[in-house]
Amino acid sequence: MAQKRDYYEVLGVDKNATADDLKKAYRKLAIQYHPDKQQGKSDAEKKAAEEKFKEAAEAYNVLSDPDKRARYDQFGFAGEQMGGGGYGGGMSMDDILRQFGDLFGGFGGFGGFGEFFGGGGGGQSQRVKRGTDLRVRVKMNLSEIAKGAEKKLRIPRMKSCDHCHGTGAKDGTALETCPTCNGSGIEVRMQRTMFGTMQSQSVCHTCGGSGKRIKETCPHCSGKGLVRKEEVVAISIPAGVADGMTLRMGRQGNDAPGGGIPGDLLVVIEEVRDAQLTRDGNDLIYNLMLDIPTAILGGKVDVPTVDGKARVTIKPGTQPGSILRLRGKGLPSPERYGMGDLLINVMVYMPEKLNDKEREAITMLQNAGEHIKPSDSDKSRIFSRLRHIFD
Repeated sequence: MAQKRDYYEVLGVDKNATADDLKKAYRKLAIQYHPDKQQGKSDAEKKAAEEKFKEAAEAYNVLSDPDKRARYDQFGFAGEQMGGGGYGGGMSMDDILRQFGDLFGGFGGFGGFGEFFGGGGGGQSQRVKRGTDLRVRVKMNLSEIAKGAEKKLRIPRMKSCDHCHGTGAKDGTALETCPTCNGSGIEVRMQRTMFGTMQSQSVCHTCGGSGKRIKETCPHCSGKGLVRKEEVVAISIPAGVADGMTLRMGRQGNDAPGGGIPGDLLVVIEEVRDAQLTRDGNDLIYNLMLDIPTAILGGKVDVPTVDGKARVTIKPGTQPGSILRLRGKGLPSPERYGMGDLLINVMVYMPEKLNDKEREAITMLQNAGEHIKPSDSDKSRIFSRLRHIFD
């Protein structure tokens, strides 16, 4: 699989390009590589031009959207799965027509983007309908976030009616040419102004741009062309996602009536709070409570991780507030590089009540040599640490 080229390089602009710069660059490339411009060329040359055409559309799709452009500038192609989904890789001609149709209307003698693709009747482009998006929430615990997960959800969706094939007409055949637009899907209006006669175009109000009118509605969908169905959808969630992040699954939303383009499925991540580990970006934090003897003498303790437990060595004289770091025991980066760490915050348990034996032992420790009592420098160091924590 060929490696993607930088989107700015594809359009031939620098990273400070304005919206107008992007539009002009995309227009130029789209006209240069449009299929109608490849007449008389070999099949290989036509195929290469088509790939260039789609590559330019994908680049413009990202860079013309402020949110997608910001993610791309920060994370590159790794930002595709972050904050609202994909960049639009593998765009089809229908996708390009739906998203950028108005960018080329009447430009360069092509007479509209529908004709730009050889579509539409009477020299006019037919409106491509798009289904609505669906939004679902998926709960993920830290273990699933660390490894990624496959989720299967039963989702109610609007699907094309099997009886009328999405047309809304009885048996799918009770259709006639729209008398308002004569099948073009476009209404043309002439208006006299002080500057002369002006012509304007709009989607036909009678047929909604389809060019057809229903004579008899389908009884199964009441003429809507869509019926509600529950379907099981498999969702692949990458590792490292975070609470509130949205993944976009293209064309997994509601169908569009009349065989248009389905909407998208938006998957919102809901992170389940862990009872022991606290997330801080890609790092995890665990508060380790030590007893006094272990803090003084040292020892080995077990701490939880996302995939089990890890044994940690406590050095003799470990101070409260110390931070122990287990590298690579955190969460993976959503940008697909690097791993976070597990940070162990050491705390020492101070018992509120002592029995006679324990009190005697502590008293003996208190009366022991000066070397086990904090010096002024130790007190200053402890005070500085506490002040840093509370600041």
